[in-house]
Amino acid sequence: MDIYQVIKRPLVTERTSDLIEQGVYTFEVDRTANKVQIREAIEKIFNVGVVGVNTLRIHRKQRGRGRFQGYTSLGKKAIVRLKPGDRIEIFEGA
Repeated sequence: MDIYQVIKRPLVTERTSDLIEQGVYTFEVDRTANKVQIREAIEKIFNVGVVGVNTLRIHRKQRGRGRFQGYTSLGKKAIVRLKPGDRIEIFEGA
């Protein structure tokens, strides 16, 4: 799998913004990607050192809008801890 297919997008919320100060970043990743692939992709794309990767699956939730019912999509999140002193600039403007 290509490293640019592993990482889909960064996740920026209030909680993840607080974690950025501690050197922890959150990304939405491909559902089939494992921790080793995520580590390699982050290190090559952003040129940083990764200390650890935690992953979790995003389960489907039922949603409705009026009389129409549906489900949210499945997904996977990766919580990445960087080496002390390393930063990812893409999160700084958020």
